[in-house]
Amino acid sequence: MKENSLRLCLKLTILALLLTSTAISASRSDFLRGYKGTPFQDSRYRSGAQKIPGKLECAYYDLGGEGVAYHDSDAKNNGSGGLNPADGTYLNEFRIGEGVDTSYTKYRDQIDNSPYDLVTPQENLLYVGWTEPGEWFNLTVQVAAAGIYTADLLYTSNRGGSISLDVNGKPATGPLAIVSTFNASDPLAWRQWHHWNLAPGIVKLKLPAGKSVLTVHIVTGGQMNLATFDFKKSE
Repeated sequence: MKENSLRLCLKLTILALLLTSTAISASRSDFLRGYKGTPFQDSRYRSGAQKIPGKLECAYYDLGGEGVAYHDSDAKNNGSGGLNPADGTYLNEFRIGEGVDTSYTKYRDQIDNSPYDLVTPQENLLYVGWTEPGEWFNLTVQVAAAGIYTADLLYTSNRGGSISLDVNGKPATGPLAIVSTFNASDPLAWRQWHHWNLAPGIVKLKLPAGKSVLTVHIVTGGQMNLATFDFKKSE
């Protein structure tokens, strides 16, 4: 009798796992079928989903516009065509007609390569900035193999805050604390937005193989620059 009970328990456990897996798969399929956004592409950037493992660039968030691929608190791109003059160059006018605020790292006058960096980003690296709580953007990804992945975030934050990530429309991380990069020693007040840092392993996600959509939410704080999430398989 005891052996039969153990077998029954094992069968029920396996069944429960199968049902859970099926439900997750169905939920993912429903989200992807209904999602109208598409991976970013332009004349310079390859088309297709960004790859995991690999480095996701936030400025290459999906195409689809407000309410589909992103939500921003205003329709103006405060970087392209704002801070960066609309002079016909690719970087200064990158995604100029969209609400997500984008800019790029500059080495002139020690803007993004100053001694107050904790890590130094590459020059001309595009990023999402001027972030505010409640804003979000989507990144379509292609995952090589199912498993647990961690990601290092390259960012700046002059007052700290938090972000969170969804996977295929479902919350996946909860709030992730972003450590402030403010440094009172910097004599230039405006450069507090340009002190770059790396948050190692800040993101940990369970991802299915194949296509998924990651949603990056600005939860608290705002005024962060988000450049890249570097994903690596941990299991």
